[in-house]
Amino acid sequence: MQRSRRPAPLALLFLFLAAPALAKEPLQQRVEAKLAEAGPGPRFGLVVADADGRELIAINPDQRFIPASNTKIFTTAAAFAILKDLDQPDQSGGASVRLEGKDVPDVVLRGHGDARLSSAPDCVSDCLATLADAVAARTKRVRDVVGDDSLFPDERWSPGMSWNNIVSRYGTGISALTLDDNELAIRVVATSPGAPPKIELLPYYDIDNRAVTVASGETALSAERMPNSRLLRLSGTIAAGAEPEIVRVGIDDPAHFAAWRFKALLEARGVRVTGKVDVRHRPLGPGDDPKRRGAAPIARPAEPEALARLTPPPVTEDLVLINKVSQNLHAELMLRRVALVNGTGSIADGVAALQAMLERAGVPRTGWDFSDGSGMSTYNRVAPRTTIRLLRWIAAQPWGTQWRQTLPVGGVDGTLGRRFRGTPLQGKVFAKTGTINATNALSGYLTARSGRTLTFSAYANDVPEDVAATRLIDAALVLVAEEN
Repeated sequence: MQRSRRPAPLALLFLFLAAPALAKEPLQQRVEAKLAEAGPGPRFGLVVADADGRELIAINPDQRFIPASNTKIFTTAAAFAILKDLDQPDQSGGASVRLEGKDVPDVVLRGHGDARLSSAPDCVSDCLATLADAVAARTKRVRDVVGDDSLFPDERWSPGMSWNNIVSRYGTGISALTLDDNELAIRVVATSPGAPPKIELLPYYDIDNRAVTVASGETALSAERMPNSRLLRLSGTIAAGAEPEIVRVGIDDPAHFAAWRFKALLEARGVRVTGKVDVRHRPLGPGDDPKRRGAAPIARPAEPEALARLTPPPVTEDLVLINKVSQNLHAELMLRRVALVNGTGSIADGVAALQAMLERAGVPRTGWDFSDGSGMSTYNRVAPRTTIRLLRWIAAQPWGTQWRQTLPVGGVDGTLGRRFRGTPLQGKVFAKTGTINATNALSGYLTARSGRTLTFSAYANDVPEDVAATRLIDAALVLVAEEN
């Protein structure tokens, strides 16, 4: 009788040790390993949930992270949840103009929180020139030109925003009277090597031109200015023969800038301005904080009758702009417009509106803190699980599909236009990006290989300068999508 062969003890030991290596590691471990390729330093948070809310991946789900421009998710959701008639022309937001006084009146240009007022020569909608035409048709002589942004309290910058961002277009002042995105475009034209370039701009700032035209090489220009200073220093190089370079800088007092531009438009129409350019701000006071104000009703004085008032395009168009290209100024103004519904238009009232929305969404208070509406504040904190809960709540709202359409699409448009190209997620990621110093974020929805929709929220904080955290986050999401 032939005896059956049994594996030698050594062979059994080999099979026992090799079995784990032959089996595929759990997805969570593979995602963690992918993010760990960043090396020491970064702190990652990632939650991915299926349509039933079951978490497929949970890495530091309740730790709090600086969300950067993921803050705009919360701001734009609040706009959809709180504001009315978003798809209709914006009847409440447009700038207006009125005349005050007899004989030689003052011209008062008043802002109502619209972010899109334009003085561009080719403007076709929401144009400052329309208001200038109305004044010119009524009178040919005025005294002062006044920029009035008192609809909101004077909070031009949010707590926690770095002061060095103020000079840039990303940190420009916030005002109920906003013109041309509160930016000034400087056109720099190369001359001959060794000579300073030619500067072309509206004469609002004084320019200290320290830039140089070089024979060859890359153009690298920068503009520096101390907060509330009108002296702008331009430095760097521009190559001879290069196309003119546009450098955009921020405006510290948008109401003053708008009145200054309005004065020029009036004079171009034959209106003589005998007085000065002035502003009307409303100082921030105790009544602008809902915690200090209590339950007292908010009394707003009736506005005097306007000579003319603009009607901007629907607010939904602006919400698309905010999320697609991550427009900071517009997001800040949207928070203040939300705050005006039941408050005074202050940041504190805006945060109170966000809190009320998040309570409805079932989000615990421990999962978030906000100090602005754009994400420029480093005081903001969000946990990945908090964002997931909000995103799932948004998806269940009547306006959820419309809100999702405001998001950038991976490899297609907006701030995701160059990401996920050539991957299985091209055209299948709908998410808001976020980037600020040492911080990267991406939260939204993706379509997995199975066709299922997954909700995700990814954050990376404390990222060293030479670490590509966005690449690792994208790779981790591709990994998840391929396994589901």
